Amino acid sequence: MVQTILYSFAVFDGAPPNRPAGEMNKTSLPPIDSIDRQWYVVDAENQTLGRLATEVASILRGKNNPSFTPHLDTGDFVVVVNAEKIQVSGRKPQQKLYRRHSGRPGGMKVETFESLQERIPERIVEKAIKGMLPHNALGRQMYRKLKVYKGTEHPHSAQKPQPLQLNPSATAK
Repeated sequence: MVQTILYSFAVFDGAPPNRPAGEMNKTSLPPIDSIDRQWYVVDAENQTLGRLATEVASILRGKNNPSFTPHLDTGDFVVVVNAEKIQVSGRKPQQKLYRRHSGRPGGMKVETFESLQERIPERIVEKAIKGMLPHNALGRQMYRKLKVYKGTEHPHSAQKPQPLQLNPSATAK
């Protein structure tokens, strides 16, 4: 005896049944002037460079906001203090190199992490965060909302920045 099995399939005309055919989803875009930008302060003391940079870059992009839109600058301002106390792991203090070029022939300057940390510690944090932002005009606009300072003092207390709690695994051991 052969049994026949009947299958029932739902047949759609290209669109799910809860929406008329031909109608698309609409993406809501926040108006630029309605974006409420917050100010955050981050203490870089005993923080690992890359882990701090990823969290700060995410806030500068605005990924922590429900109104995040990839092609708009919906991010917040971030003030990083104690940039001279940032940590890296392993032998990076002696081996990590920072390069810059004057634009002239033979104008390549190479500097280690240790020497740059003594000279301009803000540049280390700025360069790490800038590399994690989009490499276009939008990324440059987001980068302008980053403020990095050497000590614990900063001139942005009038904006009442809120302390930002980073992931505990970001602290160097």
